[in-house]
Amino acid sequence: TDIHAMHLKRNKLFEPRITMAITVLGIYVADLVFFGQKIPQAGETVLGNNFVVGPGGKGSNQAVAASKAGVKTHFISKIGDDQFGRMAIEMYDEAKVDYSNVSISEDYSTGAAAIMVDEVTGANAINVYPGASGAMTKKDIDDAEPAIRNSKIFLTQLEAPKETVMYALKKASDLGVTTILNPAPAACIEKSVFPLVDYFTPNEIEASFYVNHQVETHDDARRAAESLLDMGVKNVVITLGERGAFFASAHEAFFCPVATLKTPVIDTTGAGDAFNAGLAVALTENMSVQEAMAFASATAGLSTTKIGTAKAMPSREQIEASLRGE
Repeated sequence: TDIHAMHLKRNKLFEPRITMAITVLGIYVADLVFFGQKIPQAGETVLGNNFVVGPGGKGSNQAVAASKAGVKTHFISKIGDDQFGRMAIEMYDEAKVDYSNVSISEDYSTGAAAIMVDEVTGANAINVYPGASGAMTKKDIDDAEPAIRNSKIFLTQLEAPKETVMYALKKASDLGVTTILNPAPAACIEKSVFPLVDYFTPNEIEASFYVNHQVETHDDARRAAESLLDMGVKNVVITLGERGAFFASAHEAFFCPVATLKTPVIDTTGAGDAFNAGLAVALTENMSVQEAMAFASATAGLSTTKIGTAKAMPSREQIEASLRGE
């Protein structure tokens, strides 16, 4: 089929080599985005103002964002042999993401996500069907071991099958690769997993899930971070939306403000993915923690000034210009 031919042709361009790289494990889905004056409540119908179909899935968004931010990025996932799958391959070609570990399922269609966006505030609500990427197994991780081994950072989330994600985290940790777990959506994790995580990056809602108290203020974030460090995580980054982000380790703790933007926020969908990708890129390049947080914040901020997720991810030039205050 066309998608198999596209995949085979592109794979030949990726010669295995040891380089400074990031490997991202996660799902790809097609985003079906509805824009309106408000997000409907249960039982309510709202007339929308716009509708967009685009690429999505946290892992895919993060892989595209990391590649656009300037670091060689491998993506591990699974897609269907269909129109949405072809859309993914075309996007990875354009963003220069190495998708040689994105397999094509004969049994499942590519996943999809329904996203409601409030045009007034930029807030969103999302329902995700993982599709083919929900069928990833430990074998897919074993097949991708060379990419993981040759990466400096391994980044994943909790949209893919949890057993597969935990297996990959352990493999990356055993290989000496720095791990970032973005626990989205929040889900129960065995205690033995937390020590495998070098950077744990929940937003305020996800952090609340893991510490059993609301995380809204800076003080809440500080208290939550202490609890997470006690669980065995080495570094905690809690994103707080417009209130910035909080970093904590055994050695230091500080708040990072949101980036100063020259243009207004119009769509926050994918901002968390942009932040995680920016953090991974900065750490790959040996930036200090303070520099990495600022780089991640700029990446996230710029992504909110455009509609969409992967397509809204900024280039390295745009991120550096933002950090210079341009």
